[in-house]
This record gives sequence, C-alpha cells and structure tokens, in this order.
Amino acid sequence: MRHLLLAFCLACLAPFAAAGGVTPTELRVGSLQDLSGPIAALGVHFRNGTQMRFDEENAKGGVHGRQLKLLVEDTGYDPKRAVLAAEKLLGGTGVFAVLHNLGSPVVMATMPRFLEAGVLHLFPGAPLKEVYEPVHPLKFGMSPSYTQSVPPGARHLIEKNGFKRVGILYQDDDMGREVLRGIDALLGELGLKWCEQTSYKRGATDFAAQIARLRAADCDFVVLGTVVRETVGAYTEARRAGWQVPMLVTASGYTAQVPQLGGAAMDGLYAVALVPQPDPDGANRALADWIRRYQEKFKTEPNTWDVYTWVGADLFVRALHAAGPQPTPQKVAAALERLEVARDFFGSQPIALSADNHLALRQVRVAQIRNGRWENVTDYLPIAR
Repeated sequence: MRHLLLAFCLACLAPFAAAGGVTPTELRVGSLQDLSGPIAALGVHFRNGTQMRFDEENAKGGVHGRQLKLLVEDTGYDPKRAVLAAEKLLGGTGVFAVLHNLGSPVVMATMPRFLEAGVLHLFPGAPLKEVYEPVHPLKFGMSPSYTQSVPPGARHLIEKNGFKRVGILYQDDDMGREVLRGIDALLGELGLKWCEQTSYKRGATDFAAQIARLRAADCDFVVLGTVVRETVGAYTEARRAGWQVPMLVTASGYTAQVPQLGGAAMDGLYAVALVPQPDPDGANRALADWIRRYQEKFKTEPNTWDVYTWVGADLFVRALHAAGPQPTPQKVAAALERLEVARDFFGSQPIALSADNHLALRQVRVAQIRNGRWENVTDYLPIAR
C-alpha cells in the first residue's frame, strides 16, 4: 500500500516537477534583449515594460504565492550571442517561459531551442508569421508580420489621398523584405505598379542616394521599411532636400524616440501603430498613475514599447493565475487560448486568443507626428488573416 501511495504522489507531482524554472516561492522567466547593440533603444524599454508588470504583481504577493523573476540576457542583436544566451537561460534550474525576446534574427536563431526544451515562447518582438504560425502548443505572437500589419495603413492613406506612384525604402534583410512583400501584394490588389524600390544595408546612416532616387522617380507616397535611427535619417534627408512627400513607417518606427531624435523635421510622418503611446496629456487617471510610477521606477519616460511589453506580460500573468497553483507550460498555454481581454487603460485593442489563433494583436491604427508628438488619425483597422 505504501508503494502504491508513493507512486500516486509521484504521478501527481510529475507535471509540476517537469516545469523548469518553478519553485514553491519563485517562477523564473527569461528574456533575450538588445541592451548594447543597434536596437538597444528598444531593448531597454522591452525590459522595463516587462519588469513593470512583474513588479506590480509581485507587490500583490505574486502568482499563487510565487514571485515572478525576470532574467534578462543581452544579445547585442547578434544571433550567435543569442544562442549562447539561450543555453544560459536553459541551464541550471532553467526558465518556465521566455517573454518578449527581441529581434527577428535573434528569435529565429533561438526559438527552436526553447520549444525543443518545452519552454513557453511568448510574444517576441519579432513581427514574423513564424512566431505564431503554424500554431504550436507553446508559441504565441504579439505582433502580426509586416506583410500583414503595414498594408492596412498604406491602403488607408493611398485610397484617402489618391496616391498613384508608390515607392519604398527598406532595410536589406528579412525585416525589410517582409515590408516589401506586403506592399507589393497591396499594389497588385489596387491595380498599381511600383514607382521605385530602393534599399540600404543594416546600420546605414547616409540615405541621400536613396532619397534622390525616389525623388527622381517622382513618387507621391513612400513606405519606409526602417527602424528608429534609419527612420529619422531617411525622413530628415528628404525634408533637408526640400522634398515633402508623405511617408509611412512600420510599427518599428512608431516610438516617441523618433520625434525626440529628429525634432521638428519629423512632423508629418505617418506610422502603423499596434499599441498606444503612453501620453500624459489627456491621460485617464489609471494611465497617469502608471506613467508616474514608471518615471519614478526607471528615471525615464515610457514609450509605446513599454506598453507593448506590459500588455504581453499582463497576458502571461492572467494565464498563470488561470492555470492554477501547479503550473505547467501546457496549462498556461491552454489558459492563454481562453483569454479575452477588453480595451485597457492604455486604450489597447481588444485581444482574444484561441486554440487556432496564437496572435494577440490583429488590428493596427495609423498615427502621425504633429507638433512633435504622435496622434492617432484612424481607429483600429483589421489586418488580413
């Protein structure tokens, strides 16, 4: 009888013991960030937004008595460093999940290893279909791919303004080519042809030749497949040359750092927006309080990437609560698939995950810089499935 009782107890405990990164008092979550490389400006806020949500929950006693511990590894946006960092997180007592890993090359280099190890791979900063399709029990995405997210914003501006000569400046890598493919398909649907296409190598700082090429082709609308510094450089170059062509940047350029870095020259730039900017002016009471607490904690201003990662961390926390006191990755994944979240105090879009939908954000807005700050010019627009 004693042997039967022992076997029964071990069977009950097996799923709990199999989940790495979990102790009676702590649940460990990993995150691969760029804190020293070309997109460190994003990485710092990815870390801060995640930590903010965890600290809020820990202050209330944690989840089922466990404190949430965030373990951040710096990849420098280098896939080789990222692979080593992933192995470090998986070593020792391991991690229960990885959350908000940043950068498409980093994610594509490390996601298979985390999934192989049975670790939840949640809401990375990598707008690629591969992070949420095909559906996998342990992987969930936050951002739609660029091929899905950029066309609704571009379509709105093209149809509203009657643009006919569309050009593109894109980063010559997977990210930039995703934008190119998405707009190429949109132009086909609209019966339009490219005015001009031009690209740049990652890390470029001089865009004079590309802007001159787009201008010489007489484009009346330009899509930017760029990130923060490159967005500022390209848009500033166009305005310096006296070219006032309307431009739309991807969600990667929708950050307060763009008008901060570029100054008054950035006014007029459009962007695709996935989550709101945390603007203190006109903020509701809950948002104003959140901004104040963020400023006190991190000694800097929050931006859209803090909102993005706070929302992702909040989804994870909700699923942990719903999964019960003995969590496994499979239980948390099942809880995520049942989540339905209405608009929050940020004004984020509603989220409804399911067994056949592991992508959280399925709508975008168009925003524009006006007088040095981003303002929404549309409500949420659905993306194509």
